[in-house]
Amino acid sequence: MAARGRGRRKAWAVVIGLGVVLALVSYLAVRFIRSTASDECTAHGADGMAVSLDLDQASHAATIAAVAHARGLPERAVTVALATAIQESKLRDLGYGDRDSLGLFQQRPSQGWGTPAQIRDPVYATGRFFDALVKVPDYLGLPVTVAAQQVQHSGYPQAYAQHEDMAATLADVLTGREGPALNCTVSGAPAASGEASATGGGDGAGAAGSVPGGESGVAAAVRREFGGAPAAVSVAGSGSVSYPIPPDRAATGWSLALWLVCHATALHATSVTFDGRRWTSTASDRGWTHTASAPGTGRAGAVAVNLGENTEGPV
Repeated sequence: MAARGRGRRKAWAVVIGLGVVLALVSYLAVRFIRSTASDECTAHGADGMAVSLDLDQASHAATIAAVAHARGLPERAVTVALATAIQESKLRDLGYGDRDSLGLFQQRPSQGWGTPAQIRDPVYATGRFFDALVKVPDYLGLPVTVAAQQVQHSGYPQAYAQHEDMAATLADVLTGREGPALNCTVSGAPAASGEASATGGGDGAGAAGSVPGGESGVAAAVRREFGGAPAAVSVAGSGSVSYPIPPDRAATGWSLALWLVCHATALHATSVTFDGRRWTSTASDRGWTHTASAPGTGRAGAVAVNLGENTEGPV
């Protein structure tokens, strides 16, 4: 009887032990899934459509919108470019493709698009796409798939049409027309500023190269992609960079603010503030929260980005 009792106790101990192990595994699995799923950006269009991208894809989508802004191109051009990049690479800076195709738009060095290194630079690749697009007669009046095909000469000319709605939503949001309509959730706060990549790395090595961390790095990245963005105002040693935005250029302010959020991890940005709203990396799941200053007061007329450990930033 004593041996039988000891046997039952051992069996129960094994069951309990297995239960503890399974519970721990389940807990860790849920934590892993949550942390992985949290690293994404979601854009909400005016028509109610929601588009979710991972951080790498979102950074490239924001770069396409920024290069269009620098060139003074309309939202329709952004839609065409985004639909093309979604079809060609799923918004990734690919280091491979059909024959010698590379990058966001799967451009071919052998067809005169540039060197492999140039094509792997998302800013350069986007610029070359727009160079060709604006030469297409009446491209703004053409269906997206027709305009894209005039540039790409794809073997699947109708393929771009399937991405038009997604591209139009992203273009609407990333050009700033809908205000704080995009949020990126990140699983951890960026490290202190060191070396920051100006663009997402994707499948490659960050072809645009790295820019110095800190205030000068952010200013250089914004200048390179946005071109005509307002001059940066840095507060020495504060880890803060601010971009004054005229009252009649709110869409530009939001486009820049959203670009900064999409690139926050690469630039080590911990908060972005504009027009009475703030995004922070440490509470990114809360989205754009209201700041102490109401819109139109205080520093609401500037896009402010903070770096490193300073997450509060000017308002």
